[in-house]
Amino acid sequence: MKRPLLVATALLALSVTAACAPVVEGGPPLALPPGPAETASIGTITLSTGWLQAEDDVGDTFIEEVGEEMRTCAYGTWPLDLRLHIEDLDREGRLTMAVRGQGSHYARGIAELVDPRSGTVVGRYLLDVEVDAGGRLAGIFGDRQMIVAEAFGRALCDAAFSRNPRRPGPHNATPD
Repeated sequence: MKRPLLVATALLALSVTAACAPVVEGGPPLALPPGPAETASIGTITLSTGWLQAEDDVGDTFIEEVGEEMRTCAYGTWPLDLRLHIEDLDREGRLTMAVRGQGSHYARGIAELVDPRSGTVVGRYLLDVEVDAGGRLAGIFGDRQMIVAEAFGRALCDAAFSRNPRRPGPHNATPD
């Protein structure tokens, strides 16, 4: 009777720890070589987080928004996979935005570009991103995860490919 309970507890503990285990290898920053930086395209995006209590759509939002940014700045023919590990994520509270009318969202993580044929990490970027949360209305009604994930993708585009994927304008929260 105790044995099935012990096995169930062990499996639950393993699944919980595996869910937050980083998908990245880690290590020092590694710049993508100039040739691949010009010809790369992003295939599969994998995400892990450094916390257990994340909102359900954090992973989906990050993969979707970062993927969208990657498609606009890495549009070559050399396929690379992208592994992301988000270590910290802080979104300005809606109540704070309602009262103050200003604030910011923050994300810190590691992005690794991987050659899918060999599994070799060809680029590694440690990213710290802070983005304006917008005004009072954007802070209350805006999609906070989308805003910070989009900024994270733009920061990766800039770091790995030296490109801002969007032209300047009100639709672009990233300066320059």
